[in-house]
Amino acid sequence: MTQAKSSAKRKAPKRPAKEKQTKKTTPSVDNPGKVLKRSRYSKAEAFAIFKRFHADNPEPEGELDYVNAYTLLVAVVLSAQATDVGVNRATKNLFQIADTPEKMVDLGEDRVRDEIRTIGLYKNKAKNVVLLSEQLIRDHKGDVPEDREALEKLPGVGRKTANVVLNIFFGHPTIAVDTHLFRLGNRIGIAPGKTPLDVEKAMEKAVPKEFSLHAHHWLILHGRYICKARKPECRRCVIYDLCKSPEKEKFDAVPEIALRTKAMIERESAA
Repeated sequence: MTQAKSSAKRKAPKRPAKEKQTKKTTPSVDNPGKVLKRSRYSKAEAFAIFKRFHADNPEPEGELDYVNAYTLLVAVVLSAQATDVGVNRATKNLFQIADTPEKMVDLGEDRVRDEIRTIGLYKNKAKNVVLLSEQLIRDHKGDVPEDREALEKLPGVGRKTANVVLNIFFGHPTIAVDTHLFRLGNRIGIAPGKTPLDVEKAMEKAVPKEFSLHAHHWLILHGRYICKARKPECRRCVIYDLCKSPEKEKFDAVPEIALRTKAMIERESAA
């Protein structure tokens, strides 16, 4: 007698398909993500933002140590993919013994390399520092040119480095787009762009003329210490109530620092 076939195994119920979660990535030069077509802010709103930055820090300064235009240029070249603190540590002795292109060339690449070996890419940077020093002597009589195109022709000098030198030493209202400023321009939506140059051009349009000299510093410092890459510290944000970023942390009340700075501006306007 043929044994009856066993009943088919019950099929396990299908699990509902997992919804794809789109991971929110912080805008960066390598991965800008979805970029806005235009700024989130009107001219009046942008003015209010930079008015806050000014009230909070009227005279912002860069954090690289230097003694003249040449050492500033070298410091900025060395700061690529390195922290300002690390660069300052590496250049403390270097700038005491070589604060001119002539002295740097006399020092030689091997000695420069030994002085800056604590920072990233030090071998290539030492080579560029000596090469740019030789070029400054040959083409500019040892002086740092007050011209972006001339600066960008120097070894190891790109548009960002040129803009920093022009802004800090020569007082030009340039915008140097580093990783912090690029992130900020896209994250809060004041100057969106897919490339650093896009953000720079957008920022030039967004920044009111009266704040253009220090805008670069305010934005970099804000991106470095407040609107950080992994987690913005919104409770310490001076422009919290003006910010239109969808990443802004929601609080029951506007942070004290924003209220205090707003009140300071209102008092000054009423006086």
